[in-house]
Amino acid sequence: MFKYIKNMHILFLIIKSIILIISILIGVAYLTLVERQLMGILQRRKGPLVVGFTGLLQPLADGLKLFIKEIIIPSSANKVLFILAPIFFFFLALMNWAIIPFSDNLYLANINLSILYLLSISSLSVYGIILSGWSSNSNYAFLGSLRSTAQMISYEISISFILISICLISQSFNLIDIINNQQNIWNIFTFFPLFILFTISILAETNRHPFDLPEAESELVSGYNVEYSAITFAFFFLRGICKYYINVFIK
Repeated sequence: MFKYIKNMHILFLIIKSIILIISILIGVAYLTLVERQLMGILQRRKGPLVVGFTGLLQPLADGLKLFIKEIIIPSSANKVLFILAPIFFFFLALMNWAIIPFSDNLYLANINLSILYLLSISSLSVYGIILSGWSSNSNYAFLGSLRSTAQMISYEISISFILISICLISQSFNLIDIINNQQNIWNIFTFFPLFILFTISILAETNRHPFDLPEAESELVSGYNVEYSAITFAFFFLRGICKYYINVFIK
């Protein structure tokens, strides 16, 4: 009987994980569409509006295109690490979503030290960037990985200090406790200067506009992922978007 209950619990957890992953991928795809539309408005140009009604099918078209394209592996690359790097990179981003509470009872895992878990998993992403640049056996990709690593580590330090400050005020490292502590007034209003610093830090740490300096198209040709194509490139892109919106949820 206990074995049956345990197996059902594991099955239920797997189903929840699959639903969460599918919801994240769909949500992130359309949040990316919103971001691209806003960037088009800010830069006085047209955003995606051709595929589907007002461009609503553009994320699906982009995902399908990247999924069916051929994966090109450079002949001089370390093929095992070249393939594993984007998978490892993307898997870490999905692991962070496990602790994000969407409501009082809607979450995958409730960890008392969830902030430390979040910072630990985020710091491991640096290894994915280093592996991708090194395994490509390209000077451009390697230099791009070094630039991206330096920027990620720098801004993760500022993110850590900001989050630790919030934890000290909330007297807890649990995200649910931190959220419940904001029932009367949101921390955005109480710590508005920290909110500004946190917004700048998450944009820079995830290489979002206008802080996408590690790419440096004029000299490094898109940075550490220059040798990647098809679904492997999509993993790098999705990781950055997922990490950015994780930070937005925390904020």
